[in-house]
Amino acid sequence: MDSPRPRVLVVDDNLEMARSLADGLGDRGYQAVGVGSGGEAAALLAAEPFDALVTDLRMPGVDGLELLSRSRRLDPGRPVIVMTAYSAIDTAVDSIRRGAYHYLTKPFKQDELAIFLQRALDEAGVRREASALKSALRARLSVSNLIGPSPAMQAVRERVQRIADAPAPVIIFGETGTGKGVVARALHGDSRRAERPFVAVNCAALPEPLLESELYGYVKGAFTGAAADRPGLFAEADGGSLFLDEIGDMPPALQAKLLHVLESGTVRPVGSTKERAVDVRIIAATHRDLGEAARAGTFRQDLLYRLDVLSILIPPLRERRDDIPALLEHFLGEARRRYPGAVARRLAADALALLRRHRWPGNVRELAHTVEKLVLLGASEEIGVADLPEAVTGAPAAEPFDFRGEIKPLRELDRRYAAWALAQTGGHRGKTAEKLDVDPKTLRKLLGESERPEGE
Repeated sequence: MDSPRPRVLVVDDNLEMARSLADGLGDRGYQAVGVGSGGEAAALLAAEPFDALVTDLRMPGVDGLELLSRSRRLDPGRPVIVMTAYSAIDTAVDSIRRGAYHYLTKPFKQDELAIFLQRALDEAGVRREASALKSALRARLSVSNLIGPSPAMQAVRERVQRIADAPAPVIIFGETGTGKGVVARALHGDSRRAERPFVAVNCAALPEPLLESELYGYVKGAFTGAAADRPGLFAEADGGSLFLDEIGDMPPALQAKLLHVLESGTVRPVGSTKERAVDVRIIAATHRDLGEAARAGTFRQDLLYRLDVLSILIPPLRERRDDIPALLEHFLGEARRRYPGAVARRLAADALALLRRHRWPGNVRELAHTVEKLVLLGASEEIGVADLPEAVTGAPAAEPFDFRGEIKPLRELDRRYAAWALAQTGGHRGKTAEKLDVDPKTLRKLLGESERPEGE
């Protein structure tokens, strides 16, 4: 289906010229309307949608600058091209300062106007797409992603909304798998820093020297292999938020360095003698009892004081079982979108009852992984008790292959075998592809997944 032709409003107090320009644009694929006064153009802009405005600057009554101003109030993203005589170039330059895309001095060729108009529309389209992507990203990072109707989760959501814009550090407490990272992203996404970077690092995943260089950066020659300056994650997060996951596992020397950043607002790269100022909001998370760690001497008491200005406690899933149905529905939807070729579509009532009673020692993360496996391995549209893992039912789970009964298509056996292999490797796609002796793209086809962009 062809895309609609861009609608362009052309304004000149010489009506014949406005109509001539509109006709020329019409011959070049635009839906153009020519009018002879700024007042008429202002009324049309208020009443009808236009993708672009081409206007003369000097007109009686409502002139080009006033028309530019009105257009930007109605639609800030709509590009405006102004036309002017050579003697009024100063006014044309002023129009650029006020938001016009470009100006043309009379006389000019129709092709010249068409070239700049197409450039303006292309750039406006890119800006709209970028804005839509930002909105989608912000939605993914918002408090709306904290799923669950339980009073405990309602309290977490309210807490996030109250403190999202506070400049003070936040520390999130909760068992492994409760969703501390999701809460951290919600804090960032609902804050004034949402347009700036959200940078995350797991303090338990990196050895001390590597964690230090990752956080603070380094200068060329600071150590073997430092071939060029690297700014570090604090600099990368400047203006935004830095999420320090599992901060209870941060080595003592780096705890002291972090305390200095919190007190001074500056960082010093490894090997450098100079400090640079950074504007970063620290969001930390841990599954440990930091008060006990401070008493034991493994976590600095003064750092705990600085971090624990604002805190959020996420209860384990076993203490908020009312959230399980909503979480199951959410993860089922995600799994179906990710694996459109999968057969499983919904949970049977008895299976849902068992899933709701399970203690979920791995919390929300375990629940999400379980749902993904159920969708991948499911042989029918409804997931029943026999499909549930032994950890949930207390009985051995059904075998992934059953050659009894009706003959199944080979592609279904391929999908179920690939899904079973993926489950055996704990969801590690690289290992699964290696074990099956296929490339990752073939593995995705075997699983019945839709194509994903490179790098996703």
